[in-house]
Amino acid sequence: MGHTATAPGPPGAPIELTEDGQDWLLLMGPVEGDVPGLVRRIRRILDVSQRGLAEVLGVSQSMVARWETARTSPRANVLQQLLRLAGIGVALRDEWTGEPVEPMREDGARTRGGSRYPAHVDLRVTGWWVPRALRTMTSVEYARSRDLSRRFGVPSVRYRVARWMRAIERRHHGTPADHPSFRQLVAEAEHLEEERQARRERALRARRLAA
Repeated sequence: MGHTATAPGPPGAPIELTEDGQDWLLLMGPVEGDVPGLVRRIRRILDVSQRGLAEVLGVSQSMVARWETARTSPRANVLQQLLRLAGIGVALRDEWTGEPVEPMREDGARTRGGSRYPAHVDLRVTGWWVPRALRTMTSVEYARSRDLSRRFGVPSVRYRVARWMRAIERRHHGTPADHPSFRQLVAEAEHLEEERQARRERALRARRLAA
């Protein structure tokens, strides 16, 4: 039977953690007790001695003893292994609302170079991608580049670098829970194009009626 490690408050005493251990605890969230107590809890669940746990993990018994006396802490990958062995599931929840907190989606959109967009920014589509040198032009090259991007489904994606500008936009439009997928960005570019085409047609009809 699995266990879920959750708690409303931070660990009691400060512990000297490795950098990986700190990263994992940030991901894992607060737990009742501390890392030494968690290691001992896992040993109790598994019903193994320090030596037995060390053999399973491929570490020395003295290393397990150091974890349990807060002289050091397991690396992130070892903590993950410990939790899996004991059948412990980690529940992440917002401290204020109690709502579940999920990791960011794996299929989130990436840049044209293949890297992820900065996690803290909000992505917005402005149309189809055009090289920077052509963005202020209305030349044949601009139209050709835009048409190629439309054909191959390459949206133009922007985001605010300045934090205060993001804050203003989020006050008016809310904060997106995640980055959209690439397909969603393409769909947004198509929707924007349809809206712009509809506006052009309405303006053309209005001019004809006024003539």
